[in-house]
Amino acid sequence: MEHYKLKGVSPVADPAAVIQGDKFRFTVLTEGVLRYEYAPDGVFEDRASTFAVRRKLPVPQFRVLGKDSKDPNVDLEILTSRFHLVYDKGPFSTSGLTLYVRGPHTNPASFWRYGLQPREESALYGTARTLDMVDGRCELGPGVCSKDGWAVIDDSKSMLFEADGWVSGRRSGERIDGYVFSYGHDYKEAVKALYAISGDTPLLPRWALGNWWSRYYPYSADQYLALMDKFKKEGIPLSVGVIDMDWHLVKHPRVTHSGWTGYTWDPDLFPDPDAFLKKLHERNLKVTLNIHPHEGVHAFEDAYEAVAKTLGRDPSTGDPIPFDIVNKDFLNVYFNVLHRQLEKQGVDFWWIDWQSGEHTKLPGVDPLWMLNHFHFLDSGREGQRPLTFSRYAGPGSHRYPIGFSGDTFISWASLEFQPEFTLTASNIGYGWWSHDIGGHLRGTKDDELTARWVQLGVWSPILRLHSTYNLFMTKEPWAYGIEAKTVMEEQLRLRHKLMPYLHSMNYRAAKDQEPLVQPLYWKHSEHEEAYRNRNQFFFGTELTVAPITTPRDKLTKYGKVRAYVPPGRHVDIFTGTVYDGDRELYLYRALNGYPVLAHEGSIIPLDAADMPPNGCLLPKAFEVIIVVGADGKFDIMEDDGSGSAVGDVKWAATPIIYNQAKGLIRIGPVANKSVSGLPKARSWSIRLLALSSLRKVKVAVSKGARDISIQAVPNGCLLDIGEAPIDAEITIDLGANPQLDILDPASRVWKVLDEAQIQFEHKTAAWKVMQSKSTRLAKAGGLAALDLEPSVLEACLEQLLADSREGN
Repeated sequence: MEHYKLKGVSPVADPAAVIQGDKFRFTVLTEGVLRYEYAPDGVFEDRASTFAVRRKLPVPQFRVLGKDSKDPNVDLEILTSRFHLVYDKGPFSTSGLTLYVRGPHTNPASFWRYGLQPREESALYGTARTLDMVDGRCELGPGVCSKDGWAVIDDSKSMLFEADGWVSGRRSGERIDGYVFSYGHDYKEAVKALYAISGDTPLLPRWALGNWWSRYYPYSADQYLALMDKFKKEGIPLSVGVIDMDWHLVKHPRVTHSGWTGYTWDPDLFPDPDAFLKKLHERNLKVTLNIHPHEGVHAFEDAYEAVAKTLGRDPSTGDPIPFDIVNKDFLNVYFNVLHRQLEKQGVDFWWIDWQSGEHTKLPGVDPLWMLNHFHFLDSGREGQRPLTFSRYAGPGSHRYPIGFSGDTFISWASLEFQPEFTLTASNIGYGWWSHDIGGHLRGTKDDELTARWVQLGVWSPILRLHSTYNLFMTKEPWAYGIEAKTVMEEQLRLRHKLMPYLHSMNYRAAKDQEPLVQPLYWKHSEHEEAYRNRNQFFFGTELTVAPITTPRDKLTKYGKVRAYVPPGRHVDIFTGTVYDGDRELYLYRALNGYPVLAHEGSIIPLDAADMPPNGCLLPKAFEVIIVVGADGKFDIMEDDGSGSAVGDVKWAATPIIYNQAKGLIRIGPVANKSVSGLPKARSWSIRLLALSSLRKVKVAVSKGARDISIQAVPNGCLLDIGEAPIDAEITIDLGANPQLDILDPASRVWKVLDEAQIQFEHKTAAWKVMQSKSTRLAKAGGLAALDLEPSVLEACLEQLLADSREGN
């Protein structure tokens, strides 16, 4: 059982952080987190729970008043820099236990009374166990952030971990065990405190960040391999092949139950599983198999005899062996017999596709928690980088990525909710959701909806195409009309081109506990617009995404989204449009466009390959997007895939630094060039967004001057640096203090008018306004005075008023 023990567990708090009475106990875990316990028998809980595995933390500064007073009118008070607790020393109650939030970014309503949750209008929520059968919104569980400044995690009923790594339920009786987070509007610090108590987010394998192909369909081995080859022929990269239900015996005459559970390959579909898995690996694909383990092991399974003998049962009886995840002997057989035989054939990880209910033979022990916890630990044996693919089980689930969000309806309502669902999950530290991109079941075929969903998938933690068992329901791009097909193919290639950025953010998530997707209000908590635009999010350190989740307008033929541009000037990475910051506006995009904004000083590294290969391999060439206007820094983080803990992995870091005052870009040299898989040299190009006016650039590679070409592109200019050794330093001198172009909006407004399905006379009148010598604001007034349809007017005004600077 040794490798089934969670590492880094320290559940017993430092005694110096504890304030205890006969029936109550408080633990000051951080300056903003207080654990509160009440036990009528005075017996408190020091075992690790699913939520809290690290309570032994540095003791923060705090003061205690009134603890030893015998006067019943004197309350116990605990004060830190972030909270002030007042307690009457009796049974916990709303009148007797109150915590006031202290510090900046609080308001008069920033206090908590025992038993209360944040007000509905203030709650920022966490996430949910599943989106199964959800068409639109669903109820979300608690997070550790709220506009009221405090949030509560009730840990009273969660299962516990014993010292030897095994599990148990709680002691009987009415016991209270909770945690109150009091960080005001300092949301990121609240989540950092959650990680400190609940454990770190693990490092994902690089390949997990690429495109996953998944479909509930009874493929044969030949059909599946042919499909993978079709993707390659179309130039669409993949990294993971998901084999759904029908890999095992389902409706075969041998099956003696419903068919959902199985561990035996269907020989009619997969006559040679070893060869099949080997051929997928030869195509640089990792493989996961779908499992529903709840029906146990029956006599028809190939592994039945081995399982029965290992458990000391007589296999000749043919008696079913029940699924019993809280039985240590069964757990051992489950992994070391059932699963190990399939892993030896080439299965890389498991898709645990079963919600499991909430009950086992051990009262209070949740089977989903058991599956997630022990699958994750088992997958990390012998130093492997662990990975599971299962459902969210509650606070603490971030320790077991990746999450499977369930079977959503195919509808615009489902798409509309998915960005918010993803970003609020960060409020409970859950950063690696994998959704059924395109939706799973029901609905109708809608090319536009599918294309928009794939676009959202590119800017989601994990991109996994999926759909249910229906002959007409699939997500291959070539199954759609030419417009949607083109968009989907380009987006799936873009996902793999983003790999240098994504894996660097994967490193950041594991090292600094910073989820890839973050709500805008984490950084702009005092801006109401950051809360109002609830689908908009930060994607890593450099990008802001405003998903389009509604059908396009019939007149403009554009999709539309209201967005908040954060303070500071931003640039659309696809169009090069410059936007003033700290304001709301509507953004309009054709189906082949998507609003992704980069702030001044952004550095976004891409794989420069036009057709990236399968498997998310280390690039041979980089294209780096840079937005001038402010200093910037980015480290491209790469590794060879070995090692599990982020601190134990050998990392190759390639620094990119931009100095605005000097207009100087420095790239490299790489740190730790000995990481296996790195090429000896790489080609580099620099895409400068909204900077088309460059005429002369000085470039040096390890101080040797180099001539380069400068190419104008629709969103700026492209500098082709050429190849350089990875241990060289590249410097690019743009000239002092370069500024983003002041773009002429006329050509962009022309495009809106030209494509609009409106009367020609209205187009002509609008264009006449645009040809005047007036200011942008005056032209906006002129357009508003015309009889343009509102959507057409808004689309024109977006381009006209994006950047308030005058000039051409």
